[in-house]
Amino acid sequence: MSGFVEKPEPLQVPGLVHLHTGKVRELYQNEAGDLVMVASDRMSAYDWVLPTEIPDKGRVLTQLSLWWFDQLADLVPNHVLSTELPPGAPADWAGRTLVCKSLRMLPVECVARGYLTGSGLVEYVESRTVCGLALPEGLVDGSELPAPIFTPATKAAVGEHDENVSYEEVARQVGADTAAQLRQATLAVYGRARDIARDRGVILADTKFEFGFDGDTLVIADEVLTPDSSRFWPADQWQPGRAQPSYDKQFVRDWLTSSESGWDRKSEQPPPPLPQQIVDATRAKYIEAYERLTGLTWS
Repeated sequence: MSGFVEKPEPLQVPGLVHLHTGKVRELYQNEAGDLVMVASDRMSAYDWVLPTEIPDKGRVLTQLSLWWFDQLADLVPNHVLSTELPPGAPADWAGRTLVCKSLRMLPVECVARGYLTGSGLVEYVESRTVCGLALPEGLVDGSELPAPIFTPATKAAVGEHDENVSYEEVARQVGADTAAQLRQATLAVYGRARDIARDRGVILADTKFEFGFDGDTLVIADEVLTPDSSRFWPADQWQPGRAQPSYDKQFVRDWLTSSESGWDRKSEQPPPPLPQQIVDATRAKYIEAYERLTGLTWS
């Protein structure tokens, strides 16, 4: 059992139809048929949406995604139409709202890995593969891979695990041509972002993207290259063979699995509220990721 500890009631806004409550985002449709995505301050970990919010998190995710969309515009188009608030929307939506094209979304989490960690490390320890791709002997937690790899996953509903799948399974689901497009776009975007991050003293260990079709054109959607969808490590502290310091939600995961939280991940009990010091430190990590990557000061 997992999901929302306390599922929120979506706000009703005149002129908008509420479509979906995700782990972080509320999704609406306007009268023109465009999607309106509102990034909340909710935090998810271990397939639970936690009862404690992280102030400014939704705005950080939205503003960082917009910055990355600009850096990637020559590689792949994105779904953003406008950042203007819909008429009647609450002031709190400012900075966290995107009006987007409605796309034919693909049922694949497009994951790129340049370093070995997380679920990839677990599979590698068992079989020396990740998503069926053979990797060399001798890699450890945090090792840089010989070359970035495309390791897709199925999209799961809230409260369920995304499941790593092979490239062949993606081709079976969406067709060989589309699978090839997804792999090419994912690795191209990862390569660009990895180089930009590296210039700023940040390692982009892995990240995931979502894509859809606007007619026949492949478009990148949702959020991109945020601390929610990526692992960012400070380059000057990188040391393979151990867990790396990070600018992402790993900080929250570590607290939840510590003795201090008192929570048993294997139980069916929901996780506890986050203490204020964890909230403050997590907010600071998200803002530091934004500032280090963009070179801008958060305000």
